[in-house]
Amino acid sequence: MRIDLHTHSWVSDGSDAPAEVVRLAATAGLDVVALTDHDTVESWPEAIEAAQLHGITLVTGAEISTRSQGGHSIHLLGYLFDPAEPTLAAELEQIRTDRVPRLQRMLDGVRAMGSQVTWDDVVSRAGPAVAVGRPHLADALVAAGEAASREDAFNRWIGVGGPAYVPKRAPSTIDAIRLVRGAGGVPVIAHPWSRGRTDSMSPDDIAALVEVGLAGLEVDHVDHDEVSRSQLRAIAADLGIVTTGSSDYHGTGKSAAYALGACTTSDAVYAAIVAQATGGSPVTKGR
Repeated sequence: MRIDLHTHSWVSDGSDAPAEVVRLAATAGLDVVALTDHDTVESWPEAIEAAQLHGITLVTGAEISTRSQGGHSIHLLGYLFDPAEPTLAAELEQIRTDRVPRLQRMLDGVRAMGSQVTWDDVVSRAGPAVAVGRPHLADALVAAGEAASREDAFNRWIGVGGPAYVPKRAPSTIDAIRLVRGAGGVPVIAHPWSRGRTDSMSPDDIAALVEVGLAGLEVDHVDHDEVSRSQLRAIAADLGIVTTGSSDYHGTGKSAAYALGACTTSDAVYAAIVAQATGGSPVTKGR
């Protein structure tokens, strides 16, 4: 099977409708796709219907914003959790609620440096998104001719450490793992060493997360070079956790390198994730 366990729709910062992500996944020859929008489950109903229509298996999930004990932003993929579990649902709601004032503060920052972008411009770029975020501000800067691309906007203004950057509200990674497990889900760290940021998560940090329920690491990802993948795979093997692979597809929000199926997860790892889940099951045709 071809299995891609990390994608985004326009409910967060992707460019395609949830149903379109699922349709495109089927067209790309995937057998299983996970839809993991940022801090929300609002894309699930549409995606479930599309999966049944197109005959592809859907893994429901979310990419949850968290913060490590060292203060680093860590993204946690939660798979097959119960969206009605009240503690996790309340935490996701609080994270989403904070996104608007945070983005407004970053907009104030770029305007103070001469940008002409308005809040209405950002809202227009966000469109139907439930989880608004920095990519939508970046898109508004691009549309105004003030940045060449999302990456340019992040690098010059709103990336971590940038002059207009504002930290987000986020639970600790440890607490988020416990919340996902409490909702019957399976937690996997997304792109832990993205773009060479090995300082964000050490082997000891990962071991501490395994102690509270971490199930795996997303190792095969476009942002990881071969050295990082090899090292992360060795860490996971030592700790007895799984390693996944996925595209982190955002449609036109990211380059073609992040195409659906760019990296994939093995059948055995997928089966292990499904076996651990008690909050939900993959959606297949007829279910």
